[in-house]
Amino acid sequence: MERKTAHDFDQELLILFDAYVHGAIDRRGFLDKAAKYAVGGVTAAMLLDQLSPKFLEAQVVKPEDSRIKVQRVEYDSPKGYGKMRGYLAQPAKAAGKLPAVLVIHENRGLNPHIEDIARRLALDNFVAFAPDALFPLGGYPGDEDKARELFPKLDQAKTREDFVAAFDWLKARPETTGKVGAVGFCYGGGIVNFLATREPDLAAGVPFYGAAPNAEDVPKIKAAMLIQSAEVDDRINASWPGYETALKAANVRYERYQYPGTQHGFNNDTTPRYDAAAAKLAWERTVAHFNKYLR
Repeated sequence: MERKTAHDFDQELLILFDAYVHGAIDRRGFLDKAAKYAVGGVTAAMLLDQLSPKFLEAQVVKPEDSRIKVQRVEYDSPKGYGKMRGYLAQPAKAAGKLPAVLVIHENRGLNPHIEDIARRLALDNFVAFAPDALFPLGGYPGDEDKARELFPKLDQAKTREDFVAAFDWLKARPETTGKVGAVGFCYGGGIVNFLATREPDLAAGVPFYGAAPNAEDVPKIKAAMLIQSAEVDDRINASWPGYETALKAANVRYERYQYPGTQHGFNNDTTPRYDAAAAKLAWERTVAHFNKYLR
């Protein structure tokens, strides 16, 4: 069966799905409102299924790929939730120490897509680490709806400290050079922006459609920033002008790309909002950015 793309759906339905994904409406609310787009034997539930992630179909690098090694590791986060866990991916045969990249998930915890992103970075010759913010609540539950329900139960002040601790832990790992970048998507993009203001040692940040940090904190950013934006993403794009003004005033190194015709989430190849051409270009730019500033 041919996979659907965003162009197969009404824009209003995509906006509705975005509201559902980010917790503004619940599943029942989505199904009720989506009913008017369900025509020709398609139900609202079928539309939701079509819009929801297909992890296995979209997998790029398999966990058992012999070129990489992966493991789940725990780390300490004394100012956060205490004990945390994440997914570490690295080349199987590294010649010497390598730069590292922290991979920060969306608002659903460490799902199979984000693990795949970490493995892709390992193939690009980085040590990649993807923490699971949901670990204190039992970890990613294997179900996107359950993950979405769990996420608001996190104490975000503690969770932010968990990501700071993950950065420090990764930077100190013996197999890394101590040069660390961060990439994140949606919620994770916002965390990359936050980390850039918190960690003067962050060398490079790549937030994909992430919330802007507090403007007064922008002068603390020392990282080279690569801002990846969707075109149809009013919620996130509304904060860009203020963020850009603060970046310019603080002389932060930054580039920003907005990808024509794309939806929020366009890099996530497990859902129809994925845009193959934009995602390929954005990922090439991401890897080039990390190669430039981390090696």
